[in-house]
Amino acid sequence: MHQLSPSELSILLLEPSETQRKIIINRLRKEGVSHIETAATLAEATASITKHKPDLIASALHFSDGEATELLRFIKQDPEFQDIQFMLVSSECRREQLEVFRQSGVVAILPKPFNADHLATALNSTIDLISNEELDLSHFDVHNLRVLVVDDSRMARNVIKRTITNLGIQLITEAEDGQEAINLMQASMFDLVITDYNMPSVDGLELTQYIRQQSQQSHVPILMVSSEANDAHLSNVSSAGVNALCDKPFEPKLVKQILYQLLED
Repeated sequence: MHQLSPSELSILLLEPSETQRKIIINRLRKEGVSHIETAATLAEATASITKHKPDLIASALHFSDGEATELLRFIKQDPEFQDIQFMLVSSECRREQLEVFRQSGVVAILPKPFNADHLATALNSTIDLISNEELDLSHFDVHNLRVLVVDDSRMARNVIKRTITNLGIQLITEAEDGQEAINLMQASMFDLVITDYNMPSVDGLELTQYIRQQSQQSHVPILMVSSEANDAHLSNVSSAGVNALCDKPFEPKLVKQILYQLLED
């Protein structure tokens, strides 16, 4: 299958500062991007998206008519626009302000100023998310893999599903938290569990402990996808038996490498 290049991406740049728009456009062009539309407000962005759907929105956080979270919510809730990728470009560094973007499945969170490597990674992640390149596995038919996706965020589940569907995985079951996942695992068998860390009722650590200590599927590979940065928490989940950890937002290329390693071992 033809692999897209940055030159084929269509990008909407949403930035209220004319100076910042010029800087970011220059950076995008250096990466080979040529199809760039711009907007300075949420209203302009919404009108632009409705007229021409981009592959990627690169957005600042604050605008005269609202916050980027409003636009993110708009595209994620409309089936016509759900496959638009979203990248936040902001000087905001407070974790609580950025968490909603991590949980919503943005393709990247870039700092201001960002470097060429940050941008190249985000563009490549966008390409990976809108391309289809199946996993080539020795021991499994990827189409028959049974995957359980566990996350209390519907938007995060959608991003994970889209990512692994692009890899050829078709049999995907969803759970909104660890307790629902436990109920499902008591009734069905799975080849892979992809779970969030922070969830109500039963979190990712407790789910992992159940799988390893009490379930009939104690050897199933577990990939934890989390924005949790607490080293103690991450150490706990590793000790509990998680096979691999992946950050939110995650890079599809990295997810593919992790899944290949988990399923080929």
